[in-house]
Amino acid sequence: MKKINKICCIGAGYVGGPTMSVIAYKCPGIEVTVVDINEKRIDAWNDKNLDNLPVYEPGLKEIVAETRGKNLFFSTQIDKAIDEADMIFISVNTPTKTYGKGKGQAADLKYIELCARNIAKVAKTDKIVVEKSTLPVRTAQAIKNILDNTGNHVNFEILSNPEFLAEGTAINDLLYADRILIGGDDTPSGTEAKDALAAIYGHWLPDNKILKTNIWSSELSKLVANAFLAQRISSINSISALCEKTDANVQEVSKAIGLDSRIGPKFLNASVGFGGSCFQKDILNLVYIAKTYGLNEVSDYWEQVILINDYQKRRFANNIVSSLYNTVSGKKIVFYGWAFKKDTNDTRESAAIYVADALLDEQAEIVVYDPKVSEERIYADLDYLNTRTEEENRKLVTVVKEPVEATKEAHAIAVLTEWDEFKKYDWETIYKNMLKPAFVFDGRRILDKEKLDTLGFNYYRIGEGA
Repeated sequence: MKKINKICCIGAGYVGGPTMSVIAYKCPGIEVTVVDINEKRIDAWNDKNLDNLPVYEPGLKEIVAETRGKNLFFSTQIDKAIDEADMIFISVNTPTKTYGKGKGQAADLKYIELCARNIAKVAKTDKIVVEKSTLPVRTAQAIKNILDNTGNHVNFEILSNPEFLAEGTAINDLLYADRILIGGDDTPSGTEAKDALAAIYGHWLPDNKILKTNIWSSELSKLVANAFLAQRISSINSISALCEKTDANVQEVSKAIGLDSRIGPKFLNASVGFGGSCFQKDILNLVYIAKTYGLNEVSDYWEQVILINDYQKRRFANNIVSSLYNTVSGKKIVFYGWAFKKDTNDTRESAAIYVADALLDEQAEIVVYDPKVSEERIYADLDYLNTRTEEENRKLVTVVKEPVEATKEAHAIAVLTEWDEFKKYDWETIYKNMLKPAFVFDGRRILDKEKLDTLGFNYYRIGEGA
């Protein structure tokens, strides 16, 4: 089996940074270098103040503190890291295409191709190349074609090793993984490469947690896993709308069906909708792949998961408007939370962005508080939608650092992220701060309904009648 002494990871984002940090932590005999063309991002990974790391994950800064400068390095010297590595992880973004064939659904693989061409140009010795980015099925063949036809006559083995991390629990998910999936060719050299990668994870995980498959099964499994999880969320969210009309309680329905061992309780919490970098992108990718193979019924089925998610966000925003007497123009609405989920500073596809956009269309004045998301990021998210000018966004949206103070003269509060701290606020003071009647719209179902009702709030919790 090939011994791995040096690893290079191209891409220092939400997957590459945490994953490589854990590998360095658990494999002190392996030198791990994470590289990126984004100098600002690399500077943040190297910042002496670990609170300034570009990725916030519980437990991450402690692992970086233990390994950085010993066997974990962050650098912009991409070619040097590629040349010296025995194994190269590709962990760059694969966003949904915004142009051409497959626009709005297919994965944009231009960064993957650029990485492959750079590896082919630089590599002078045999390499194991590992797909860590989420990719459509059969991408490995495209990478192999580039490496074999443009390289320096060295041997490349391509492996698929998708990540199954949940943001907010990524470090725990890595240390105590349900499974590690490694896909590759079943040739002698392909088997040797799979064994080499399995041995790395074997430093802390038992053999029965490491699953080896062919490369196509591995690539497809990642998309399907995210599609199934998102499907459960959209399913219970669709039922939350029905619960509100029938005076059923979606939490009670979730508990009743979750106790069925065939169904289970996970991913059955109704909310304002799922977000994050993976679910929507991967489902759209699955939709596109099904279409390209003429499987239109399959494509339509999975697209409905996205449509329900969009519906849930619109429904939540519409309820705020209708509850505030059919107009929010000039009314102050405080957003508690902007990240797509708690314990992360990631805002990609966050429900808060789209709820805000809908309310801004109605000329609401929005005040945002999130304990981990920067003002710069919040404005960038709104500007990216290109719905209004940057000047309009800054006029109508204010980002604050004092969540209770922000509620003075507010008409309503919308809870968009399930941060635990929101439950602990002085809600009596908040009620006194607000204009009356004071509304709270709980899109995450985390607040104490009885307490808020007693204080006098008009409290709406998604999935229950008024």
